[in-house]
Amino acid sequence: MSLPRRRTLLLASLAAAGVALAAAAQAPSPAPSSAPLPQGPDPLTGVRGRLGRDWVGRAAVPADLPILVMAGHADSQGIPGAGTSGDAVDRRGARPMQAGMRDELFWNLQVAQRVVKLGQQRGLNISFYDPPQRTIEDGDDPRTNWSVGKAHAAAGGYALEIHFDAYGPDGIGSGVIPAFHRPPTAIDESLAVAFGGYPWQFRGGLGGPRRGITLLEIGKLEAPLEPALRNPRTRERALATITERVVAALEAGLGRYRKPGAAPLASAAPASGSVHSPMGLAAGDQ
Repeated sequence: MSLPRRRTLLLASLAAAGVALAAAAQAPSPAPSSAPLPQGPDPLTGVRGRLGRDWVGRAAVPADLPILVMAGHADSQGIPGAGTSGDAVDRRGARPMQAGMRDELFWNLQVAQRVVKLGQQRGLNISFYDPPQRTIEDGDDPRTNWSVGKAHAAAGGYALEIHFDAYGPDGIGSGVIPAFHRPPTAIDESLAVAFGGYPWQFRGGLGGPRRGITLLEIGKLEAPLEPALRNPRTRERALATITERVVAALEAGLGRYRKPGAAPLASAAPASGSVHSPMGLAAGDQ
């Protein structure tokens, strides 16, 4: 199947999911056993989270919900919690994509920034936060992803942190880990339709979800995903496919789905293409 055809089918499925979510938004949450089962491997992102999910996102959200996107491990380089180096570096002797950072952070940044740029072009109320330092040892420092994401979620926004999962048996696969501070939302559900989902309290509750930040694992940093990203001939197509999938899922969860090529919604915030910090603050002011 060609890439445009596959992307069209994905968008159509997300649109259908968005319609179903809107209809079910006020219904009581079903029992965990009714959560969708994991699907088969994706030709780009690989296996979905093998643990499956025990939740369904039904809480409706406003179409203009402020969404904050962050790159996982952007503030923890060189210390525990720096993220995976990936299969290519650790097991195949490849050079890191950028000196001084793990490959996971390199790709987290690539995807997070592209999601924000495309989301703004689509008229979403979406912004990006990048810590002013790559190493901040105190997780509760006000400049960390955790602190900024927690404040954004507490103010009523949706905080999303992009990750790539570990390779080999240590990795689980693609999927969403919802925040704990509120019931799973329609955005959580539409992201899970696109990428799969993890159990509600994965590993007893990770630091991000416990602070109100939803985590999105794009996929394990191994084949087929990692070679597609590392190969200069396929990199742009792979990143564009991932970006489109994330943004289309956000649109579906917000109830703002539009057909490919349609103009931005009239009520949307102006698209600037630039990257902003949350709540209109510069990165150094966090």
